[in-house]
Amino acid sequence: MAGLINPEDIETVRERSRIEDVVGAYVTLRRGGGGSLTGLCPFHDEKTASFHVTPARGYYHCFGCGEGGDVFDFVQKINHLGFTEAVEFLADRCGVQLRYSDSGGARVEPGLRLRVLEANRAAAEFFTATLLGAEGLPGRQFLDGRGFDKTAAEQFGIGYAPRGGHDLRDHLRARGFGDAELVKAGLIREQGWDFFQGRVLWPIRDAGGAVLGFGARRIFDDDRMPAKYLNTPETVVYKKSQVLYGLDLARGNIARKNQVVVVEGYTDVMACHLSGVDTAVASCGTAFGEEHARLLARLLGTGEVTGGEVIFTFDGDAAGQAAALKVFKGDQAFAGQTYVALAKDGMDPCDLRIAEGEAAVRELVAGREPLYRFVMRNIVAGYDLDRADGRLAAARAAAPLVGSIRDDSLVLGYIRELAKLLGMDPDEVRAEVRAARSKASRRRPDGEVATAPTQPKASGLRLPPAGDRRLEAERGTLRLILRVPEAFTPDWNGLSLDDFTDPAYRALFTSVLAAADGPQPWTQRVQQANPDPVLDQLVVTLAVEPILREATTSYAAEYAALLRVQTLARQIAELKSKLQRTNPIENQARYNRMFADLVELEKSRKELLAVVTGPAA
Repeated sequence: MAGLINPEDIETVRERSRIEDVVGAYVTLRRGGGGSLTGLCPFHDEKTASFHVTPARGYYHCFGCGEGGDVFDFVQKINHLGFTEAVEFLADRCGVQLRYSDSGGARVEPGLRLRVLEANRAAAEFFTATLLGAEGLPGRQFLDGRGFDKTAAEQFGIGYAPRGGHDLRDHLRARGFGDAELVKAGLIREQGWDFFQGRVLWPIRDAGGAVLGFGARRIFDDDRMPAKYLNTPETVVYKKSQVLYGLDLARGNIARKNQVVVVEGYTDVMACHLSGVDTAVASCGTAFGEEHARLLARLLGTGEVTGGEVIFTFDGDAAGQAAALKVFKGDQAFAGQTYVALAKDGMDPCDLRIAEGEAAVRELVAGREPLYRFVMRNIVAGYDLDRADGRLAAARAAAPLVGSIRDDSLVLGYIRELAKLLGMDPDEVRAEVRAARSKASRRRPDGEVATAPTQPKASGLRLPPAGDRRLEAERGTLRLILRVPEAFTPDWNGLSLDDFTDPAYRALFTSVLAAADGPQPWTQRVQQANPDPVLDQLVVTLAVEPILREATTSYAAEYAALLRVQTLARQIAELKSKLQRTNPIENQARYNRMFADLVELEKSRKELLAVVTGPAA
């Protein structure tokens, strides 16, 4: 693994990667007002352009779905990459040679990623053209036998690799690619032979549609490679544990429906999409693992699956059930609802579509059941429930499962279900679940405390509604502070935390007060002062919102004065209420003191109003 990237190089990449150019490769941008560019958001389906890019600030933001950030955030989200990978992607794009700290790992040579992606794109075009030609007849016959016509093949970009052994190599050589590049792309072998020969191929793309690699299906009995499926070897762009087939087609639907269906094969993905289950994806040449789980978490949320559905489909036979149980062991990666859909008679979605039609595929997914319930039934099935000791043993075996459910609102329901399965009193089952949770929280031998899985604690902050007129002064002031901090005095025109009533705005101003000096952009320093995903999103949103007038010092003074006027109005109202409740005869000294304070507050309020509206004539 390579070391850390030199921070100076990261900033150089940021400077050279114009956000309008990077975003423009994925989104058609048009000139908007206030120096911003607008387009249709690539992260959710929409008909009106609520996606804004502000080149001067280096930010993008969608006012429809809330996505936003800088150029690195965009590349990470659109291609589902980590931060380091996003920096490397952009470095190749803008020609920056990155320096790494020494960690004993080799660094990817500059430009290789883009060159591999170009070779993969050219190979995909060659394979699809070959499928349609005379040599592609065996591939077309295979697809026809699986229920896929020409339109389906074109939709999924399916191709065919000739059997000659050097056809792809010779084609790409003519396109200017060298053998060394093609070996690194996983398209030919060291000896010069084509990596894929005589197979039907599916291009494996990232969320932006770039071809990362290929999955190939064996169709000839005399194929020298015995494996039914053969995938591109690991390359600088293809990591089988980090990619999902069908992601390019499903990404928008997953975001819109907050659901993802995980199937086992390429033809299953096709069958699902053609049947209307357009959120289907599949792992590529490896079992579903932790990296895939993190990828789904990014698709369905911001680091964890919150409220979304993750539905795994498996064959209904013993192997399928075993696969479902294996998935459950890694289910703690999900904080949302995880389901399993088992097809009858051992059929996968592709077989089901052929045998019973597309409606049956939709019904398979619609008939999903919670993975916890499926696993609970499997546990109980291993005990003799006709015996009292068998029922108790089953309860104790299933109790840790029920106790590990993260959503406490579901626990009571599962306790009742388990009690019904066992034929036991719910109170008895509840006692076993309580005991299992208590046992899980005891100290381990190494001294570490083991607890049942819980959801990460949230900050409790919520994004304030942009159209709330009562909070406009708070929002507008913070917008100016983030956009033009130089328009304010060093003490932020006398503002204090008491001037902000909304918790998120108050927390953001706390970050402003705590922001340290440094070479990083001002907004980045504000975010670093109090890392929080809600505040990060609020910073991005305010940084791209249009300013109605020229951001002068007088304009900043007006906004700050208006905000302080509102604070004084609250204090005056509270003081007047206290005066009404105070007897001026019995508590003369207290009454007079409060009245004097009221006079001072009214004076200050009048002075600030003069800043907002201008002095009276």
